[in-house]
Amino acid sequence: MESIQKSIEIEAPISKVYNQWTQFEEFPHFMEGVERVQQMDDKHLHWVAEIGGKHKEWDAEIVDQQPDRRISWRSTSGTRNAGVVCFEPRDENHTLVTLEMYYEPDNVLEKAGDALGIFSRRVEGDLERFRQFIQERRTETGAWRGEIRGREVKRSDSTPKGANLQSAPEYDNSGKSGL
Repeated sequence: MESIQKSIEIEAPISKVYNQWTQFEEFPHFMEGVERVQQMDDKHLHWVAEIGGKHKEWDAEIVDQQPDRRISWRSTSGTRNAGVVCFEPRDENHTLVTLEMYYEPDNVLEKAGDALGIFSRRVEGDLERFRQFIQERRTETGAWRGEIRGREVKRSDSTPKGANLQSAPEYDNSGKSGL
């Protein structure tokens, strides 16, 4: 699997930035190539995107979600990927967002694009468009303040602050996540 890590500072309070990121169905507004994200339930998403000129669909599962700290996921079907996005307050009006992704290019064209840094620039552009999207709004488009840890879903906000960036779950040779 390949990996990429990008960070961006956003001029907005951490709760506003985090709340907007939890609105997965809004991702097509700022993520290049993402046509649709459908939230199936608190933990499961269905993605439709165009990557390298190819139509792709996959399902993903949120495996760890801690309000104002982090969200990590892994694909459960289709395009193999996993990752974590972490939120760190810089002060009361600035938030550092760090996105770490693991992905597997499907074909020679995607591998060549990856080697040329195309995916890296795309992720960087997505983060920049997210920054513009959230900074131009008075308020976020919604919020989900629940917590997910493995199979457990809590619909409350009782998580302590101050998370550190941790790697997303890796896949083993069978294609299953390490969780």
